[in-house]
Amino acid sequence: MNPLSAGPLWQRFSLFLIPLMASNILQALSGTINSIYVGQLIGVEALAAIATFFPLMFFLMSFIIGLSAGSTVLIGQAWGAKNIDKVKQVAGTTLAAAIALGLLVAIGGGICAEQILVALGAPDNILSLSVGYARIALIGMPGFFVFLVVTSVLRGVGDTITPLFSLIMSLLVGLVVTPALILGWFGLPQIGVNAAAVAMISGFVSVLVFLFFYMRARSMPLAPDKILLAAMLHPDIKLLALILRLGIPAGLQMVIASSAGIVVVGLVNRFGSDATAAYGALGQFMSYVQFPAMSIGIAASIFAAQAIGARQNDQLAAIARVALTLNLVVTGGLIVLAYLFSQHVVALFIMDPAVVDLTESLLHVVLWSIVCFGWSMVFSGIMRASGTVYVPMILSVACILLVELPGAIWLSRTSLGLTGIWVAYAASFTTMMLLQGFWYQFVWKRKEIVALV
Repeated sequence: MNPLSAGPLWQRFSLFLIPLMASNILQALSGTINSIYVGQLIGVEALAAIATFFPLMFFLMSFIIGLSAGSTVLIGQAWGAKNIDKVKQVAGTTLAAAIALGLLVAIGGGICAEQILVALGAPDNILSLSVGYARIALIGMPGFFVFLVVTSVLRGVGDTITPLFSLIMSLLVGLVVTPALILGWFGLPQIGVNAAAVAMISGFVSVLVFLFFYMRARSMPLAPDKILLAAMLHPDIKLLALILRLGIPAGLQMVIASSAGIVVVGLVNRFGSDATAAYGALGQFMSYVQFPAMSIGIAASIFAAQAIGARQNDQLAAIARVALTLNLVVTGGLIVLAYLFSQHVVALFIMDPAVVDLTESLLHVVLWSIVCFGWSMVFSGIMRASGTVYVPMILSVACILLVELPGAIWLSRTSLGLTGIWVAYAASFTTMMLLQGFWYQFVWKRKEIVALV
């Protein structure tokens, strides 16, 4: 559980990374499987009812992921300094904030679910289905937020195995509960689309109960005890302010990126339904290729935070080299395989030969640039580990607002047409890597790096 322990750095990094990548993939799969259940067992309207709630869900998750990102930096530094009490104080303060925000969402969402979905433009024919699903999901947000924070802070102390087991357990619960409540297995009531929301809540509640006893039985660093409980009941306001200062930029970046995605969808839709289908398939496939790159960036940030906490700043350059190399090998290897077998890969998502050809051609345009995306994640992740959060955010947002969006709008109107949108994506990823790398090499590395806790 300690990436600063003895052994070759690349080996420790890889052992930490593999469960982290598996966790990210499982998290995506859980949503995909739920959608398949609902679409196949209930119908298209039920699937649309869930999809209507996704923008709100992503918006809420952006803030919790930001909060978790800030706390993970501080936990990593405290863990590196072997200050277990400070680790528990940061974790307890973060959990208190997550619960408070979750309760506000549960109360406000439970009361105003219909008004929120009307404002989001939910179609009249699925509004009642969407409201029922959303109300249950929003009422469960306090527990879901705690689940996200717990799995995140565990990674901060170098533990990626327990979060992986947690996600596997949550996925298995969902695999049983969703069809059971749709089809009425075991004498349970048939509740239609609401089954997906109940299954989600059942999954994370089961995991949290398991973790409570499992972590105490194994005397793990973040096992619930008096220190953690005291930090939750009496959160440190100054510590919370520092967590928010570190975390809000990450959440804000996610919100801006998702908003830009909505604009891009509008551009794609102008080219017809085949283009929209190609965009959907390409987005799903690219997300799975991006998971290793994102995971390597997260791992680099945690390793760097622990090194800074241990006052071993001389390790930062080695951590960066290992992360950059692994991104080239792992992400680059996946991309090479995707190029070699692109037609077969695309056919997993689409049956229409014409759309398969279109998707494959677009895949060839943009896929290589995910290596650049991964390298930018490494540079920004290591800088964030020291508390430098605003510059990486500004550089990333600038690439979205000044390269990706205007590039997609302009190039889609040229002879490139639809292909121009993906050229803009590739240009944005490449520019992001160059800017983050330049700032890391020529500005950040010349700064004095000081632990925050």
